[in-house]
Amino acid sequence: MEHRPPPGFRFYPTEEELVAFYLHNKLQGPSDHINRVIPDVGIYDFEPSELPKMAGEMCRGDTEQWFFFSPRQERETRGGKPNRSTACGYWKATGSPGHVYSSDNRVIGLKKTMVYYRGKAPCGRKTKWKMNEYRAIEFSHQSSVATPKLRNEFSLCRVYVISGSFRAFDRRPLAFSTSGHDQSTRLHESSSLGTSNTDPDGGGSSRVNNEEQEQHLWDWDHFTCDASFNYDSNP
Repeated sequence: MEHRPPPGFRFYPTEEELVAFYLHNKLQGPSDHINRVIPDVGIYDFEPSELPKMAGEMCRGDTEQWFFFSPRQERETRGGKPNRSTACGYWKATGSPGHVYSSDNRVIGLKKTMVYYRGKAPCGRKTKWKMNEYRAIEFSHQSSVATPKLRNEFSLCRVYVISGSFRAFDRRPLAFSTSGHDQSTRLHESSSLGTSNTDPDGGGSSRVNNEEQEQHLWDWDHFTCDASFNYDSNP
């Protein structure tokens, strides 16, 4: 029997929660509880517009963002690059990959941002569909030096649409602190640095300096999905 979430329920995880809890537990083995929230979907077998209805049972009614575990492609197991093409277009990486950090400043994952283009590469038409792909990084302590290992069996994909607007009551509360900085301190740093929270794409997850730390707070905040929008048009 399908269990629908109560009215007002929203799944707004932080990047740390996505990697350290959901992706980590997925890599440990199958879990019906995890799959109810984030299902296994071959992302590149479908068009972006088909993905929302395939979202997890607890997140199917979301109109802003959708989460999926994407298994490693067979060509990747042989050392090749993943095929990011769909029947009608392709996903193209934008910017450089960035690290995902835990609340105690440990590197726990790698984040790559992609944009969906309709048509044949390299002449496709840019759309409003975007995706963050997360992979977990684990450290082996079998020797005196901790060795990082990138886990490729599954990636966690967050698919969303750039709408150009946001609703304040949908924003995730600023409820967490990092490295001894409480919320008021972080907001004060934001004001003094002149940072803005109106970037719909969210910031990178690197926390090398205060500005990047502040931007990390807004990674999830400004995405709404209006059925009247033509998502396949150029923003």
